[in-house]
Amino acid sequence: MTIGKYQQHFHGLPVFDFPSADADGTAPTTLPDAAAVAWRISAPTYSEPEDELWEPQFERFLKTVDPERVRALVVGGWDEAYEESSAPIVTALIAARDRLTDLRAVFLGDMTGEDCEISWIVQSDVTPLLAAYPALREFGVRGGTGLAFPSIRHEGLETLVVETGGLPAEVVRGIAGSDLPALENLELWLGTDNYGGDSTPEDLAPLLDGSAFPALRSLGLCNSVIQDAVAAAVAGAPVVARIERLDLSMGVLTDEGAAALLDGQPLTHLSRLDLSHHYLSEAMSERVRAALVPHGVTVVLDDAQEAEDDGDRVYRYVAVAE
Repeated sequence: MTIGKYQQHFHGLPVFDFPSADADGTAPTTLPDAAAVAWRISAPTYSEPEDELWEPQFERFLKTVDPERVRALVVGGWDEAYEESSAPIVTALIAARDRLTDLRAVFLGDMTGEDCEISWIVQSDVTPLLAAYPALREFGVRGGTGLAFPSIRHEGLETLVVETGGLPAEVVRGIAGSDLPALENLELWLGTDNYGGDSTPEDLAPLLDGSAFPALRSLGLCNSVIQDAVAAAVAGAPVVARIERLDLSMGVLTDEGAAALLDGQPLTHLSRLDLSHHYLSEAMSERVRAALVPHGVTVVLDDAQEAEDDGDRVYRYVAVAE
């Protein structure tokens, strides 16, 4: 499956597409209040000569709205995002830090499969952007190719979302080793080794043992081809005792992983457990519900995915890969 929709809401705000310039360089003048929306700035990934590229559009945005009142930015596509990295975008955002003084949220790479498949999006080191905005509360990024996240300290970040079809182990270790004392919500799409997702549960050790992120309340380890191993690691992880929401959706979770999860530490304190896009038998699905729903846990279990069997091998897939 590929991502088929752009974000509609971000940081609690409706997303508004900043209009591209017309042929004469102008754009419609009726715009919402600068603080009332999350501004999406996007350029075609397969551009024509007449198209406005991302960086000129961003500079026009800064001149059109009141940048001091902008609270959230969503970066969509940029020219040749399948070959050119997000580094110039990161540089442009950093250069605007003295103008975007109230910026609290950034999402980098809001593209659908028609723009650029998730595993084709070329990212870069995004940590300088976080360093440039110490008041940032929410950061999201889509695409794992070229993505770098060396361990950092950021005192204000509350939500971190990394969406990939394959998250490199080095990035996982960098995030897990970061000092993020305010982080409440963490969501990592670990992906598959076919697209660079070579991490193991051992790479998540500082996160799972509870030594990282003391404020964490919501944990998502999603879209993983090794979801059974992830579930088994989570089952005995000290961090689980203090979180409220656990998301193990979108991956290759089978009865083996679900059994390990149920046979581990109690999960009845959770408010929500998301196991959607799974490969559980009906009997195991009922066992999960029976163990948790009577305790008030909202369990998200859709219909099981069907594995493909060619006679020699059974194939199971993550929800989002290419």
